[in-house]
Amino acid sequence: MDVVLDVDGVRSGYGATEVLTGLSLTVAESEVVCLLGPNGVGKTTLFRTVLGLLPLRDGRIRVDGRELTAFRRRELARTVAHVPQARATPFPFRVREVVLMGRTPHVGPARSPGRADERIAAQSLERLEIAHLADRPFTATSGGERQLVLVARALAQQPRLLMLDEPASDLDLGNQARLLRVVRELADDGMAALMVSHAPDHAFAVADTAAVLAPDGELATGTPVDVLTEDRLARVYGNPVRVLAGSTPDGRRLHSVVPVVARDR
Repeated sequence: MDVVLDVDGVRSGYGATEVLTGLSLTVAESEVVCLLGPNGVGKTTLFRTVLGLLPLRDGRIRVDGRELTAFRRRELARTVAHVPQARATPFPFRVREVVLMGRTPHVGPARSPGRADERIAAQSLERLEIAHLADRPFTATSGGERQLVLVARALAQQPRLLMLDEPASDLDLGNQARLLRVVRELADDGMAALMVSHAPDHAFAVADTAAVLAPDGELATGTPVDVLTEDRLARVYGNPVRVLAGSTPDGRRLHSVVPVVARDR
């Protein structure tokens, strides 16, 4: 499989504070990488650096085999789509208009989206099973619905790499399953996906690779079963956990990570 994102020895941060101190990570086509770690270790910093929003202090980032610095903004947006955490907008765009904005990198300057763009946006809504929201104002949707709309907008970009920042944080269990299923299907179709999550269960459910970033900057990568061990998660998060295993009636393995909550006696 071709490597779509190659992060090699990257250093980045804010002002005098260096957050990433030599991080290396790859994401290949048809691969889902789930990035986990405590708050403040640099997961969002990595995203902002890959998106060109923070300067690269050292190291190299290649996207589809090209140096990140070689991309113009519009060209990068045709290759990489970012799904941020849902935020309300003061402008009452309809949901279909928000998703259609994902076609912006493919539309020429001073031109409007055409019928083909509208069709791609509609297909993105259908894939997330939210076509019924198409004419609703974005401001009138719930937090979970907004998150699904932002994922649909990213799909409309037709990227090679999909970067999702805690995409399931506002979703109920049913919508979490729907979102994770879509991410897995997109990877099976050839897309590369890098997903930040605070739920190790999500990595067990859909990821090919789990990447755990510790407070000291150490990054452990491998299959979820190999990386998401009780010892490692307890050490990284500073709290004991239990990894529970089971199976579905059709024989698929399931894993769930449960923090151990101490009780005063």
